[in-house]
This record gives sequence, C-alpha cells and structure tokens, in this order.
Amino acid sequence: MPIATAPVPPRLRHILSLDDFEQAARSHLPRPVFAYVSGGVEDNVSREDNRAVFDEWQFIPRVLRGVAKRAQATTLFGHEYAAPFGIAPIGIAALYAYRGDLVLAKAAREADIPFAMSGSSLIRLEEVALASPDAWFQAYLTGDEARFVPLVERIAAAGYRTLVVTVDVPMSGNRENNVRAGFSTPLRPSLRMAWDGLVRPRWTFGTFLRTIAQYGMPHFENNFATRGAPILSPSVLRDFSDRGDLDWNHFSKIRAMWKGRVVVKGILAAEDARIAVDRGADGIIVSNHGGRQLDGSISPLRVLPEIVEACPSVPVMFDSGIRRGTHILKALALGAKFVFLGRSFGYAASVGGEAGVRHAIDILRVEIDRDMAMMGINRLDELGAASLRRVRGG
Repeated sequence: MPIATAPVPPRLRHILSLDDFEQAARSHLPRPVFAYVSGGVEDNVSREDNRAVFDEWQFIPRVLRGVAKRAQATTLFGHEYAAPFGIAPIGIAALYAYRGDLVLAKAAREADIPFAMSGSSLIRLEEVALASPDAWFQAYLTGDEARFVPLVERIAAAGYRTLVVTVDVPMSGNRENNVRAGFSTPLRPSLRMAWDGLVRPRWTFGTFLRTIAQYGMPHFENNFATRGAPILSPSVLRDFSDRGDLDWNHFSKIRAMWKGRVVVKGILAAEDARIAVDRGADGIIVSNHGGRQLDGSISPLRVLPEIVEACPSVPVMFDSGIRRGTHILKALALGAKFVFLGRSFGYAASVGGEAGVRHAIDILRVEIDRDMAMMGINRLDELGAASLRRVRGG
C-alpha cells in the first residue's frame, strides 16, 4: 500500500527532492538571506564533507524477504513518532518564511515528528509553545548565571519539556559568505538591500513587509530572558555575548534546575559525550552545526559509531548533511537512534510555507519507505553495520 501523503499544491509539484527546495529558495530569497541559510564558514570544508561522507558508504540490500509490512515509526524518549527524523533548530526562520517558527512547528506536529525551536528566533517562545506543546527548545547559553538562569526558568514556565543545550558555539563562526553577501544581524538598510528586495517581490511583500504590517519589526526574542535587538536597524547592535565561559559545571547547574529532558547538541568527541551523560544528559545530538562553526571540524557521520558505542544508555541522535532518505538509513545503520534536518526545512518553509514543509516531510517519508523495500527490511531496527560497506575514505 502506498504511503499516505498530503495533497501537493500545484506550485510545488515540480519539487521532487529536498535539493529542489534549495534551488527554489535560491530564486525566492534575497541574496543575503539565502547566504545566511545556505552557507558554512570560511572555505565550507566541513559543510561540503557533511554531504560527501554519505557517498563513502554503500548499501548491501537483501532480497526476497517479504517487505509488504514496512513501518518507519520510531520511538524516542517514550514517544512513537511517525518517522525517524525531525526538524532541527533553524535560526531566524521568521525572516525567510512568514511566521517561520510557527510554520515549522505546526507542520511537524501534524506529521507527528519532533521540532526543536531555535534560541535565535524572532517569534516569542511562549507563542510557539501554545501552538505546539510538544516542541523542544534549543538554547544558546552563556556561563553568566544572571543570564542563563532567567532564560531557563522562562523556557520551563512556557511549558517546554525538552531543553536542547547547544555546546559548539563558544563564539560565532567566521561566516565570511554572510559578509560578502551583505548579511548581518541586525540587517543594515542599504541600496544593495533595497535592490535585493525589489527583485524578490514575493519575499518582500509576502514575508518581510507582511510581518511588519501584522506584528511590527521582528526582534530576537529568545536569546535571553528579555527581548533582544530588532532584525533591521541602522545602528543597534545585537548582543553576541561570548559563550566561552560556559563549562561542564554550568551544565551541571542547568541539569539540576531543569526538570524535564536535557539533550546536548554539538558533540563530536566520544569523551565529551561520556561526560555529558555522566552529568545527566538524557540524549546526545552528534553535530558540527551544519559546518557553520569550525571549518575543518570532522563530519558527524565519521564519529557517530564511536559515540554510540561510548553512550549505550542514552539515545544518540544525528544531524548535518542529510538530504535523502538513503542518508537517513545510513545514519541509522551506523547507530543513530534518530536524525534531524535544518536547512532543507527552512528552504521548504520559505518557498511554500506550511504546505512546503509538509511536502518536504512527505518526500523524505516516501523515500524512506521505498528505500526500506529496496533494502529488504520491514523495520528500521533491522539496519546495522552489516547493511553497509565502506567503499572509500576511512
């Protein structure tokens, strides 16, 4: 029986893959905004390898195994989700998609997959929690207790039960591509920016001006317990507080005050994963921030098996570089319990709103279903090291 999918609006029927969404977003978004979403840092070495590493592994399919009862539902933290993937935190989503965080949260809730809201967001976290009570919240925390304690208390008061602590941003990455494309936070009004808006009228009128007309100038709402800088200003500076003072002792204090689940995102070393679990982490997300922090940092897929082996007591999750159902199956075969995608869902939201995100989710679900049949499996837990062969690299 074919997997059930949502109706696809006519304007999205040419979108057949997640990469198609990227190309559509390139045409839809102003150049500075697209550069923010798509870019890595410096020479994009890590961003590119995050994709390339998947090609180093090839499948060993089994045949004549009776695959008519395929199911991709996956249990994570006691909840059975409809698919083994979720929406990763995506910064300033409401800049490139109208009400972006809400669009992502609602689409994820409808599809029964997890959604993690980014701390670098332009819609108040309380509003998203009302629309999606099961959403996770991802926070960028400093080691200053006067700042992180009120923020954690605010997140808890809003009703979030899963806190994602991102640990790979002691300071901002060297995003030269943003500077070259004219992107900054806040954005600075200029003739170049005005031209970028004029030649992208669907975004200008459908996202940016529509947001201002309905809700006023967007601000960074959730980096701290209080409101931050506006997204557009000729003079205001965003508070990029150095997070280099955050350490494991601060993490232990956060763990002690947070009553729900704590997931640590941005782990690449097995030693750090073990420390996180020893200090109370309920889960690990192996990630190099999509290649947006330290250029040359190892691709998460290369270290995934050793981190899984080091942390058998908690779910080890994965993000960075996934664009296909086959990528998801490879990550699961190498030990990931669950995977997350960010950029692709951001592109989908910008191009098609909630319908675009639903279509992106369905593309992946259908790909996974087809891939499972080709692999000769009915359940995702049938995947393992024997399902793959490394053909190069290593």
